[in-house]
Amino acid sequence: MKTMTYQETIDYLFNAAPLFQNIGAGAYKEGLANTRALDEHFGHPHRAYQTIHVAGTNGKGSVSHTLAAILQSAGYRVGLYTSPHLIDFRERIRVNGEMIPQQRVIDFVEQERAFFEPLCPSFFELATALAFKYFEEQRVDIAVVEVGLGGRLDCTNIITPLLSVITNISFDHTQFLGDTLEKIAREKAGIIKRGVPVVIGETNGHEEVRNVFLEKAREMDATITFADEQPPYPIRLEPELKGLCQERNTQTILTALTTLNALQVLKPLTTENIQDGFAHVCELTGLMGRWQKLQERPTVICDTGHNPAGLQYVTQQLRNIHQQVSIFNFQFSTRIVLGMVADKDVRGSLSLFPTDACYYFTQASVKRAMPAPDIAQLGAELGLKGETYPTVAEAYEAALHDAAPDDLIFVGGSSFIVADLLTFLQK
Repeated sequence: MKTMTYQETIDYLFNAAPLFQNIGAGAYKEGLANTRALDEHFGHPHRAYQTIHVAGTNGKGSVSHTLAAILQSAGYRVGLYTSPHLIDFRERIRVNGEMIPQQRVIDFVEQERAFFEPLCPSFFELATALAFKYFEEQRVDIAVVEVGLGGRLDCTNIITPLLSVITNISFDHTQFLGDTLEKIAREKAGIIKRGVPVVIGETNGHEEVRNVFLEKAREMDATITFADEQPPYPIRLEPELKGLCQERNTQTILTALTTLNALQVLKPLTTENIQDGFAHVCELTGLMGRWQKLQERPTVICDTGHNPAGLQYVTQQLRNIHQQVSIFNFQFSTRIVLGMVADKDVRGSLSLFPTDACYYFTQASVKRAMPAPDIAQLGAELGLKGETYPTVAEAYEAALHDAAPDDLIFVGGSSFIVADLLTFLQK
């Protein structure tokens, strides 16, 4: 049989195993049976290194990447497993910021498909098995593992980490995780392991969410720390990641590091390690799409925020910039290239966006994408005015054409909108 190319291998994975980012609910497999079968087959590779497990509705990607960057700055060999990818599947699996080689992905499929095909695994189950095995092969000291969806039944939940982190709880993936914050919190709390300390980033004053975590931590005899109840940490930071949401993430990360140092399992992470990790997180880990500035004159920014809880920070920042610049420049305009997926709270998200911006409604190249005309219609009902474009590239080019040098162009509403933009710019 002819060996597949890398692109053929990725096409095979995307088509043979259901990919959540493309089709949504049809790719979601509840339960850990396949994960355990794959783990057994590969000899439980995750037991060969330490891990940190990160869950939460928003911010878990930024928190995971920053923790990895700090550990790298301290001299550790660090595995990082995150999702979704923006341009290349290999972004999901990195060691010290370097993506897994194309040939290793090809070899994994060629050598193991006879075993895994009868299982009919999901794409994420296969990706997780590959990540855990690759980290073992690369002899990482520690891996930062981001939960894919939820927690309790997520296929990353076979690990027993040094530390569990849950960034926050808000409404997302309610068709799988529950329609109340309490139900969602119970699913996220499923990553809390016996005797393993857990850090909760923020509960936003929801006592029922706080109680869910307290109850689970007591049940598992796990020390629990609420980051938003800790005093600010006296450390001077110049973070590479911008955006209002990163202020909350910073408190979560610093609380996690304090808890990690207290375990005395790793060598202490110093102030210098922390400052270096925060200052160079994108360079060290390859992170993209978090309030990322792509160019100036006009300024172009993209962000992967995709639900009301995440977009509230994005839209507030847009308003802040507009107010600051408009004081000095009466010609300034905000132009927003916007698209969303149909299984999110689209109306709730759109209601957060400013009505005094010019909109370029579009849709990402995934089946879950809401058609641009549908978003435009919902937007019009909420006072958002603009034109529709069939692709992100066309919407972006129209915004660039219309923009004056001092304007701001924002691209977002969905990770997949950002993915299409970055793919287009790369080409």
